[in-house]
Amino acid sequence: MMSGGWFDLSGRVALVTGAGAGIGRAIAAGFAAQGADLLVCDIDESGLTETVRLIEAAGGRGYGVRTDVSRPEERHALLADLDARFGQIDILVNNVGTLRRARPEEQPIEDLEYVLASGVLASYALAQGAAQRMIAAGRGGSIIQISSIAGVSALGRGNLTHSVNKGGVNQLTKELAVEWARYGIRVNAILPCQVRTESFVAALERGALDPTVQQRMLDGIPMGRMATPEEMVGPAIFLASDAAAMVTGVLLPVDGGNLALNAGGSREW
Repeated sequence: MMSGGWFDLSGRVALVTGAGAGIGRAIAAGFAAQGADLLVCDIDESGLTETVRLIEAAGGRGYGVRTDVSRPEERHALLADLDARFGQIDILVNNVGTLRRARPEEQPIEDLEYVLASGVLASYALAQGAAQRMIAAGRGGSIIQISSIAGVSALGRGNLTHSVNKGGVNQLTKELAVEWARYGIRVNAILPCQVRTESFVAALERGALDPTVQQRMLDGIPMGRMATPEEMVGPAIFLASDAAAMVTGVLLPVDGGNLALNAGGSREW
């Protein structure tokens, strides 16, 4: 245990993708509050500026780099920037995830290709780059994937690209955890239920989801509400910290009981 406590991240450097808003931003600010320095990336430059402001307000050093993680050359540039600024990486949070909804019998294959490129393939590439640096440094590290309950069971409603991508992320998590345990590198995933991110709230407000669908979502969450980005921070800090020194290969639901509820079950009597 470090002198600052179980959850102290002082002296550690974290790379958080998709940090321009929502879960990524919340986790980045939370890590900074525990003493970490951060490199954050997103395609939203204005969002990154605000995230860096929050990191600095929490007491950390923060740098933002506009990056499309679906593009190999931009991933390479991101890792080169990390090396130049910090010369180390101790924590990686793969948070980028996209969704292209359509009926499977009508959906262009290009939709799935893009979602996988920006999701599981980018997560693998960045995890590989982070692990190579962690292995060379000999200090181990923590890799955290932001997955979804959609990677465990089917959602329907045109969510095939999302579910297939997150299912791949889940299996990637387990395989890398087994392969890299010998180096002290822990690989885990957080599986949220529906989270009230800025983009999701905006979709609800413009009526992108039918009220019956919204109610169906809530009916599947025993706690009776959707999650907030801030509720992902504690689990992420735990997985990044010495408190989780013996935790690897775990798919951690942060879902208000969603995966515990049988599809035919109910909170009602």
